[in-house]
Amino acid sequence: MLENDRTQPKLTSAGAIQSLAGIDSEGWFEYLVRVYPHHTDYSGAVWHGTYLAWMEEARVESLRSLGIEYADWVAQGLELPVVELSLRYHRAVQMGQAVVVRTRMTAGEGVRLLWDYEIRSPDAQELYVTAQVTLVGVDREKGKIIRQLPPALKAALTRLSVKPST
Repeated sequence: MLENDRTQPKLTSAGAIQSLAGIDSEGWFEYLVRVYPHHTDYSGAVWHGTYLAWMEEARVESLRSLGIEYADWVAQGLELPVVELSLRYHRAVQMGQAVVVRTRMTAGEGVRLLWDYEIRSPDAQELYVTAQVTLVGVDREKGKIIRQLPPALKAALTRLSVKPST
């Protein structure tokens, strides 16, 4: 057994990525990720674009945990593209590590949806990345930003929205 195998949390064999828990009292959804070679650059550090993929996966899974399927929205002609992204890299994640991607929707202003992210060690002692993403509702057929989210979507997202503490 490798030394690293004893120091990292055990993951089920169901896959590399899994949900840890539901949404906590502060609105955070946690998503566990194991770092594999294809996530890293030549030095064994996670490639910067990998963090973005993990964040999107965590966002989609947080919605799924509430019974909201992103694919259903797309099938109904609604897309939620990223229009603004801010990331801060605090320290690199290395191949073989496990990390928790935490996400929560912090605000919804009209058709703009703001999501916060943290990527931390499973014990929450190390902070690797913080980020904020803004999404907007777009009518796929017309290719234009919609003026108002559909009522069913707005109601579903209201369950997620939390006001960040200052």
